[in-house]
Amino acid sequence: MCGIAGFWSTTDQAVDAKPMADALLHRGPDAGGAWSDEAAGIALAHRRLAIIDLSPAGAQPMTSPEGRYVIVYNGEIYNHLDLRAELESTGPIAWNGHSDTETLVHGIARWGLDATLKRAVGMFAIAVWDRQDRTLSLARDRMGEKPLFYGWGKTGLMFGSELKALRQAPGFDNPVNPDVLSLYLRFNYVPSPWSILHGIFKLEPGVIATFDRSALEGPPAAPLTADGPQPRGMICRRYWSLDAIVAKGADAGMTEADALSGLEQRLTEAVRQQAIADVPVGAFLSGGVDSSAIVALMRNVTNAEVKTFTIGFAETGFDEAPHARAVAEHLGTDHHEMYVDAEDVRAVIPDLARIYDEPFADSSQIPTVLLSRLTRRSVTVALSGDAGDELFCGYNRYLVSRGTWDGIARIPAPVRGGIGKALTSVSPSTWDKLAGVPLVPKISMLGDKVHKLGRMLQNPLSTADIYRASSEEWAGRLPLSSTRRLQAGIDPPATLRNTAQEQMMHWDMQSYLPNDILTKVDRAAMSASLETRVPLLDHRVVEQAWRTPLQFKMRDGQGKWALRQILYRYVPKALIERPKAGFAIPIGAWLRGPLRDWAEGLLSEAALAEQPALDAPAIRGAWAQHLAGTHDRTASLWGVLMFQAWSREWGAR
Repeated sequence: MCGIAGFWSTTDQAVDAKPMADALLHRGPDAGGAWSDEAAGIALAHRRLAIIDLSPAGAQPMTSPEGRYVIVYNGEIYNHLDLRAELESTGPIAWNGHSDTETLVHGIARWGLDATLKRAVGMFAIAVWDRQDRTLSLARDRMGEKPLFYGWGKTGLMFGSELKALRQAPGFDNPVNPDVLSLYLRFNYVPSPWSILHGIFKLEPGVIATFDRSALEGPPAAPLTADGPQPRGMICRRYWSLDAIVAKGADAGMTEADALSGLEQRLTEAVRQQAIADVPVGAFLSGGVDSSAIVALMRNVTNAEVKTFTIGFAETGFDEAPHARAVAEHLGTDHHEMYVDAEDVRAVIPDLARIYDEPFADSSQIPTVLLSRLTRRSVTVALSGDAGDELFCGYNRYLVSRGTWDGIARIPAPVRGGIGKALTSVSPSTWDKLAGVPLVPKISMLGDKVHKLGRMLQNPLSTADIYRASSEEWAGRLPLSSTRRLQAGIDPPATLRNTAQEQMMHWDMQSYLPNDILTKVDRAAMSASLETRVPLLDHRVVEQAWRTPLQFKMRDGQGKWALRQILYRYVPKALIERPKAGFAIPIGAWLRGPLRDWAEGLLSEAALAEQPALDAPAIRGAWAQHLAGTHDRTASLWGVLMFQAWSREWGAR
């Protein structure tokens, strides 16, 4: 795990990308390096968190043996020993060390970048300078685990692992893109391929973009995509496609035994490969299905003691630490936990805008930062259970059948809308108090779920409408002073013929997973110089999951059926079965209490006036409703708060 950066200048002046990489010191505190070709105007730089081959033989930038290619790389290639064996099958190679970076360089020199990445199993963001053709290629892993920004400034093309690196590029002064602000307020994250800044974009997962010198003339009208226009001097192509995997559909002939054995085999191999490092390795453990399955398999494939880590909360309904402790005791891990309160949260909040140097507003970012800091005290690498929900039908919105929604849709719209308004007229805190009383199920965060249902009932009930109502913020009208906005499509290609559940899982894997979940964990962990790995996102596991029929993912109204059956071979069912809670904190209540003064400082009329793109009266109205307790505006207000904090931190307008 590392940080990469580079700059390709339009001028004849010497270029130094080292200041860009130095802004990423947290991503690579162990070493740094820089390389440049003044004649070509290109400079590459790197910060290293040493994981595999801790010696200088793994240092970057790294040049291929014949000198044609220079690479900077962030990530891990888990099957790099297999690639080495394939490279050596035609003759011995004089290796300098045993790093996966050196394996990549030799592979690119032998097979080319595209063919090498198709062979690779891993997470990565890569930049390759071809000294012969004088082209720069940028590539990102299949699922978007590792970030990669690129864009144009006054004097050239730049790229980096985070926006803070690009801010150190020569002549950088890119302002906020107000159209993208509308996307951010809808989702509480900026979806790729956009970034919050003009002329700066995110490379999409699973693609390679190659630039020649004519690309330095300026940014294209829209971000580069493999399916869009290819501007002069730029070629963007896919080496792996989630859409293509989904389009193949499930294997209708797959039996239950096939589904379970295939998943366990591939997931076990992913965990085995990802548990390998030259530094201590541990795992996040919440006590839920996903993280428990990863820890159970990790415990099964390694002889070393497994260290596990969790965060707990004193507030009822939010604390999953006891469940994690029970699973850890059963599996015999070396378990570490830390309880946090509002004081701990307040201590983290000032760091968030610096850690997430693009506006980002999933409030579980706070416990993720705290968990990462706890984990880094003991290990350098942590395995995570992320992506189980998206792959195996775990989110609540997936679990209601299309037939049920079709039945509800037959209710006259005025009646349905009235029911929806009635449900949302009762505050979430009141609904929460009803959870568990006679005739009302004991559901974690009941009020939040009821309000989402109420919003759905007030809209047309197509699959896309259900998805939007359950996943987007500021229902109705965004709090912007201008009507300018980008429309980010969430509908899958028309050729796909999937169930409603599969469509929503597909959409989440395209946007919510890489832009929210993986971004949250990458920035939080790397701020503590901790590498995280996600075995469920090994592309072989992803492909196996999409081959698995829905009946083996969702059964009897419960998601993640196949993953549960594998887990129950290692952990008793009684330790796992409970209502899904998520990695949440009581931020809504804290905004009315210990965090109120901080929030008011960012939501006051004077503070909102600093950002004329925002609709101050709409935001102040939502804040008043939240303080009064008549509505829970936590997620929507957190988006505004994080934008305000970010703009102050970075002087962005």
